[in-house]
Amino acid sequence: MIGLIDYGIGNIGSVANALTKLEIAYEISGDPVVLSNSRALILPGVGAAGAGMKNLKERKLDAVIKKIIENGVPFLGICLGMQLLFEWSDEDNTNCLGILKGKVVKFKKEKNIPQIGWNEMKISNMKDQRSKIVDGIADNSNFYFVHSYYCIPEDDSVVVGETEYGETFASLIVQKNIVATQFHPEKSGKTGLTLLQNFMKGTQ
Repeated sequence: MIGLIDYGIGNIGSVANALTKLEIAYEISGDPVVLSNSRALILPGVGAAGAGMKNLKERKLDAVIKKIIENGVPFLGICLGMQLLFEWSDEDNTNCLGILKGKVVKFKKEKNIPQIGWNEMKISNMKDQRSKIVDGIADNSNFYFVHSYYCIPEDDSVVVGETEYGETFASLIVQKNIVATQFHPEKSGKTGLTLLQNFMKGTQ
């Protein structure tokens, strides 16, 4: 069973719909016991970093997420769910989970903020097993984005995909059992569903 983390914020419905379409069993839950028994976890997200971390802490899910990731359980963070994995976010001056080294900053004012719509992802750093997450996905494929902030990893080697929006930013990260996307795979048509399927294959 895949655990969809319910922390009172995010796009759980659209992720659930995508999993249903792929015929993947899941359970939406904010219960640490249920989530700890899941074979993989997804942290969705649409909203602000401050509210996201507040909700995770109030539900005591921050410690649960850290422990589950430490135990090697496959984990997918989507949009805000990706940003919250880092140490700090410029949004609301928020201390985040600190699982990934790096920070989250706001786009410069030269571009319309937030970025809303389709944009290309250039595949890079194709090493070892991380290439499996983009199996069947062509370089420069389009994905759907909705965000005003982006992640700057301390270690560039974790970046598997990059996107340009006034500046180049990490749109897909893989580190050990963690996959994180700045785009919304569940809203990115067939290509996004392919990425979700690839993630699920790594949970088997």
